[in-house]
Amino acid sequence: MIQNYEFTVIFAADEEKMKEGLALVEKTLAKFGADVTKKEDMGVRNLAYLIKKADKGHYVYFELQADTASIVEMSREFQLSTAILKFLFVNPARI
Repeated sequence: MIQNYEFTVIFAADEEKMKEGLALVEKTLAKFGADVTKKEDMGVRNLAYLIKKADKGHYVYFELQADTASIVEMSREFQLSTAILKFLFVNPARI
C-alpha cells in the first residue's frame, strides 16, 4: 500500500562522504520505486550527542510516497552504509 512518508537522513559532515551517501540514498529510493515529492538540504549542524564518534552531521530531508514493505527493505540497506550516521522514516498519518 502506497503511503506518504517523511524521511530525514544524517550523513557524515565530510563533503565527500555526504555526496557518496546521498547518491546511495537516491539510488535506493529509485530502486524501490519511491516517488520523492520534496528534497531539502538542511546543511551541516551540530549533533546533540556523538553518533559514530561524530559531533556534526549533514542533514537532508525528503518527503516521499512509497510502499510500506519497501520502507523496511530500504532501512536494511541504509543501516549498512558507513556514510549514513542516522536516518528516520515517519508516516505523518500515524502520528
